[in-house]
Amino acid sequence: HALDGKNIVLIFEKTSTRTRCAFEVAVYDEGGNVTFLTNSQMGVKESIEDTAKVLGRYYDGIEFRGYQQETVENLALHAGVPVWNGLTDSYHPTQILADLLTMKEHIYKPFRKMKLSFVGDARNNMGNSLMIGAAKMGISFTAVAPLSLFPSEEIVNYARGIAAESGAVIEVTDEIAPGVKGSDAIYTDVWASLGEEDKLAERIALLQPYQVNGDLMKKTGNPDALFMHCLPSFHDSNTSIGATVKEKYGLDAMEVSDEVFRSRQSIVFDQAENRMHTIKAVILATCGKL
Repeated sequence: HALDGKNIVLIFEKTSTRTRCAFEVAVYDEGGNVTFLTNSQMGVKESIEDTAKVLGRYYDGIEFRGYQQETVENLALHAGVPVWNGLTDSYHPTQILADLLTMKEHIYKPFRKMKLSFVGDARNNMGNSLMIGAAKMGISFTAVAPLSLFPSEEIVNYARGIAAESGAVIEVTDEIAPGVKGSDAIYTDVWASLGEEDKLAERIALLQPYQVNGDLMKKTGNPDALFMHCLPSFHDSNTSIGATVKEKYGLDAMEVSDEVFRSRQSIVFDQAENRMHTIKAVILATCGKL
């Protein structure tokens, strides 16, 4: 076991299913020990710097899932051990590793010949991370979103700088048909992220035309185009939030239709499985005895 005698702490400000389970299974599989923290006093009664220095004395690696990107960067600066970003409001890097592996498994062409389109709220952590991850791997990427939900110019320019080296093409548009045309995969995410539930009505009005459904998938012109989602997904009304949305807004689904979510084109559960495999790889590469 590559993590024998290693202790890993998981700090969660935001709730999680896949990230927590993937990290725990990955560590236990390799013989390590896990501590799960949800109620630490980090940043409240003790500074992030001081907390990082303490945890770095106890643990061999730290995972953080929370709100501010600055928090995980401060942990990394002061802990003296590997720190892994399990998600912030700005980025979700471990998800992108799983997505890239899943694309490699299902799309039979080199990354440099692939096109990935993200449809929906393109200024969230998933839109940001997919754009940067695609640029790094030479995958051409198009963000398809309403003007008010475009990614920041800073992120786009950063990704285009990377793409200039990798050969990827980075585009942003509010026009669905040209945006998704030629895509090998269509990716979407929830219309309101954690902490944005009060904006749901506004997002539904903005994003309903951008729902990934059968018609949108046909606009790719690629009968083999795949559907991707980081989960959880509101593809039906079988959740409390989904039932409320159906009752209040008359929608059976939000960001993706149930038909597409359950179709042969959907690879969402392979993505979810690959969270564990890629997270394990990251932990072993940075903390394990290889």
